[in-house]
Amino acid sequence: MYNLTAKDLQYKWEALSYGKAQTILRFTRESASDVKAQIQREMQAKNASSVSKSAATGFVRGKFANSAKFAGVNAKGLTGPLKAAAQPPKALFGGMASVPVKLEQDFDGPIASSSRVTFVGQKEARQNRAYRYMYETLGERSDTLDAQLDGFGELILKNYRDILQLGHPGVFSEESCVVVGRIVLDAEASGSGIKLNDQSLILESSRSHGDGLRVPLQLAPDLKIRGGYKGLGGVGLFPGAVVALKGRNGGGGYFIASEILAIPPMPASPAPPSNVAASFDMCIACGPFTPDANLDYKPWRTLISNLKTSKPAVVLLLGPFVDATHAHIQNGMVDETPSDIFKHQFIAPLRDFLSQSPTSTVLLVPSVNDIISDHAVFPQCELDDEFRGDPRIRLLPNPARFSLNEISFAVCSVDVLYHLRKEEYFRRGQEVDSIVCEPEAASDPMSNLSRYVLQQRSFYPIFPVSLDVAHEVNLDVSHSAELRVAESPDDPGPDVMVLPSRLKHFSKVVDNSVVINPSYLTKGTYATLSYSGQGTGFPKDRISADIARLP
Repeated sequence: MYNLTAKDLQYKWEALSYGKAQTILRFTRESASDVKAQIQREMQAKNASSVSKSAATGFVRGKFANSAKFAGVNAKGLTGPLKAAAQPPKALFGGMASVPVKLEQDFDGPIASSSRVTFVGQKEARQNRAYRYMYETLGERSDTLDAQLDGFGELILKNYRDILQLGHPGVFSEESCVVVGRIVLDAEASGSGIKLNDQSLILESSRSHGDGLRVPLQLAPDLKIRGGYKGLGGVGLFPGAVVALKGRNGGGGYFIASEILAIPPMPASPAPPSNVAASFDMCIACGPFTPDANLDYKPWRTLISNLKTSKPAVVLLLGPFVDATHAHIQNGMVDETPSDIFKHQFIAPLRDFLSQSPTSTVLLVPSVNDIISDHAVFPQCELDDEFRGDPRIRLLPNPARFSLNEISFAVCSVDVLYHLRKEEYFRRGQEVDSIVCEPEAASDPMSNLSRYVLQQRSFYPIFPVSLDVAHEVNLDVSHSAELRVAESPDDPGPDVMVLPSRLKHFSKVVDNSVVINPSYLTKGTYATLSYSGQGTGFPKDRISADIARLP
């Protein structure tokens, strides 16, 4: 009836089961009806496409819809995306298009080939991350911020055994106590555009340990740093940083800290068993993928050409893919919809790559600047399934936590390193009861910035977002649970953390994690990573990461 060979039928079933369950299930009698329904849907779609070609009218943001490029254009006589762009606003902005365009499911290669890596991602369904934003209440925000402080308070009590309870920073006391709070910038004392300094520190407490009060904070001249890595020489402070302080409120209206208790570092992951079959290689690249002057995507085309030669087991791409801030997009200087640009420039080349390397896996992480994403806040859910195009292309949220062959990854496309660098105030002090490690902990600026993310257990520990960079990240505080670097404060840190930034690219070991900043592909750099499954050391000792340049 459907004129299919046994081999074609096998491919149909493997593709269907892999797309639903991310694994190849056993064929049963119930499976036959599912395959039949899928074949009928494909035939109907093919017949419909032969009658008329529908235009992609995906979600449009920014100035695209009101651009001079399409203003006043009569739809009569136009075809394709130009006709869709010339439709009345209702056709463009009524959610998704009334006639959605889906990628043709004409996979040329064996799409169900077993991957060289075992991928384990977040278990929650997409709808849990595709939350309604701009609906959070002040109560939800305060509850989230309080829960964060209380969680760190428990962590401090658990790791510093000589501390029996936490104190109240706003209560007069003649004896020293330990308090946990959040660093806040005193805007009145500092003035506009002034960074954090000794005179502008305020400590904000939770409602359970300090009635939610904000108390001016002073750091003693002979400040001590307790429990940090030996050789760091001090501690970094920034708005939103959670700190543990030892001192007292002498009744002068402020809390004076004589000692800063370092936030305990994240423990190392257990050493995985030696298994040569667990080895894999990986390519990591971050957008923008095309320069500001055009939408030719020349750097991306060069990279995909290299990938077809090297055939890495995993390709990790971080947005923006179609940048909403690009001049051509904002001014409407395009002949395709953003959805079509993404499918043409990324999905089609990636499917071609996967046809040549059928055992590879592609991971896509969006950016808040991606015009193809209908979720313009951070944390951000993954792209819609219409952009998948192949079962081996996995769509991940931003930020994302996942594992490959039991090696854990933490990935974020927001430039948190640059934001931390702008807000950081490094306060030096005398080291006490320091953690001694071999080799000595890295203390360069890039390592310190990465360490803040790890110690604060958050992909974006700054709060509130500075006005200078507020246009780069629309932070939704009430969903900060999605920003956790690990599930709980006691969980091991990620083996690999990818933090793209406009700052200088680097790859280095920070504490127990390999931290990579591949920079932007438009700067001509990306990262390569290889993991040696054979060995007995910790993951950081068996991972090799390098920064590569486009030819």
